[in-house]
Amino acid sequence: MRQLWILALALLACACGGDDGAAVTDSAQPATSAAPAPSATRSSPSIADIAPSIEVTGYEIAYGDAAVRIHNGYFVLPTDVGEELPGILVIHDQWGLNDYVRAMARRLSGEGYAVLAVDLFEGQTTDSAGQADVLVGQFLGDREAVLTNIGQARAWLEENGLPPRIATLGFGYGGEWALEAGLDAGDAIDAIVMFYGRVIGNTDELDTLSAPLLGIFAQQDNTIPLRDVTQFRSQLRDLGKSGSVVLIHPNVAHDFANPDSGAYDHDAAVENWNSAVDFLGTTLRSGE
Repeated sequence: MRQLWILALALLACACGGDDGAAVTDSAQPATSAAPAPSATRSSPSIADIAPSIEVTGYEIAYGDAAVRIHNGYFVLPTDVGEELPGILVIHDQWGLNDYVRAMARRLSGEGYAVLAVDLFEGQTTDSAGQADVLVGQFLGDREAVLTNIGQARAWLEENGLPPRIATLGFGYGGEWALEAGLDAGDAIDAIVMFYGRVIGNTDELDTLSAPLLGIFAQQDNTIPLRDVTQFRSQLRDLGKSGSVVLIHPNVAHDFANPDSGAYDHDAAVENWNSAVDFLGTTLRSGE
């Protein structure tokens, strides 16, 4: 199977206009990153500063297109690949596909996954809440367009990564779309992880969920009300969605896992990230 990976890497290098495919770890950011500079108040240490467990290689790739634009993303896999690996689609929050999201994609890949971080904002990122609202309104208002974008990313990953199983994982707005995309794709998605994304309260919609889900939420979240999360957890239980888990971390607020956020809590970020990694290992590697 290693020959397939070598061929895929060669095709990627061509698709990226001659990207040299240099290995990137936490200390070597992709040269094409358009993320804003880290906040002066960023907590230290940060979850984004933890290097992947093994060396990984990242590529900027084009995975699909719409009527007037090309969808680009960030594809990462372990540098020394010897077999087909489970795949993960990472979906960014309202800040766009920034350095934090790329860092977490690399960390996921370092656990032995082929990871594609999608871009819903056409390369735009921001650290301004006002501009983030503009980007959300511009790009996330058309549900079918967003699902098509994510669906093209999934198709690209299936073709180029050859993963035996695929998960979606998202932060904030990305958490909401990780769930939406999982429902939309049905059996094509094998696991869903959502960090403090908007939940779905429609029982008929949730009843179509076929993948195990891990929802990670904040007790003091003013964006995703706690009552909605507890109702969501009860609905999943009542619908018999085995393998699904909803965690509510105490004494933290929305965006607690984002080191560029004023709500960042390092201990909670690490604890819940480890829960996500364990969940993905269980759901994507069962039967290996």
